[in-house]
Amino acid sequence: MIDDQLPKGYDSKPRSESNGDASQPVLEIKGFSVAYRSRGGDVKAVENVDITINRGEVVGLAGESGSGKSTLAYGACRLLRPPAVITAGSVRYNGRRSNYTPVELLDLDRDQLRKLRWREISIVFQSAMNALNPVLRIQDQLIDAMDVHLDLSKDEKLDKVVSVLDMVGIPRDRLRSYPHELSGGMRQRIVIAMALTVDPELVIMDEPTTALDVVVQREILSQIVELKERLGFSVLFITHDLSLMMEIADRVAIMYAGQLVEVGQSTDIHHQPAHPYTQGLLNSFPSLRGPKRTLAGIPGVTPDLRDLPPGCPFIPRCKFAKPDCTKVEMRLEKVEGILGGKHFSACPIVIANNFKPSETERAHA
Repeated sequence: MIDDQLPKGYDSKPRSESNGDASQPVLEIKGFSVAYRSRGGDVKAVENVDITINRGEVVGLAGESGSGKSTLAYGACRLLRPPAVITAGSVRYNGRRSNYTPVELLDLDRDQLRKLRWREISIVFQSAMNALNPVLRIQDQLIDAMDVHLDLSKDEKLDKVVSVLDMVGIPRDRLRSYPHELSGGMRQRIVIAMALTVDPELVIMDEPTTALDVVVQREILSQIVELKERLGFSVLFITHDLSLMMEIADRVAIMYAGQLVEVGQSTDIHHQPAHPYTQGLLNSFPSLRGPKRTLAGIPGVTPDLRDLPPGCPFIPRCKFAKPDCTKVEMRLEKVEGILGGKHFSACPIVIANNFKPSETERAHA
């Protein structure tokens, strides 16, 4: 179990040092399902999802709004409130402070969760302005997490806050500022700094660059990569913008209607998308190089999660759909051939015929 006695400041133990099996994933989610109870029936927001995050890895989770990305992340951390209900699955955290002994998050009581959250797994929430308390100064909000998790003196806390602000490029004179006195980019950096104050092993970033201009987005993405390399934490990066995700993720998981439809290395997903939905997402943003092309959106709308059609939920919007698609069981299977051994798809056409996108469909690459 997570140690009651926590060291001061950042953990001095090297990330590679192990008291057990450090080769295990830092977070392993298996068969995870979440439903929202309603009078009209259960809304199956997440259905039988398997995903792992390895040490020092950035895993991107992409999909349209309403596909279940945030519900998956918040459900795994036990942050959802009724009418949300976890209906199945396992979430195992395997951190160095637990001596690499897997901890089942779904079995922890409230006090145990309180010790684990932020210290082991922290979150950068979607809207920085809403995530920050408008009536508290930045300094007080950064110190708040340290008061709970670290046994530090007042001067040590202040020194740590200053060092964390330096890491994210915020001037020290902003410590006494209120959130409304900062720009959107600065507020986002403050939220990232807040997530790093107690040296977590995994940082969940939920749309960390939403509503920011492209220049600030680039700066923040570069900063996330630099901090990850310096501090060694893992990242679950959630976004609906696949082009943005390709800038930072090592592996990418594509989510649709509460289910994973494709998982693979970032370069494979970018150059050889194996699921029609992934192709649609990639074709919905412009390429920076090559000939001009017409952007093509995905036709139709996402299905009603209270009454999903049989088989693949993407059938009504898929130009490759066949009658047999209504009979398939949605599960990820390895895509053979040129896509390598670490690429998985839930599309039966890909699995059966080793379908490859046409040159036109790959023009984005």
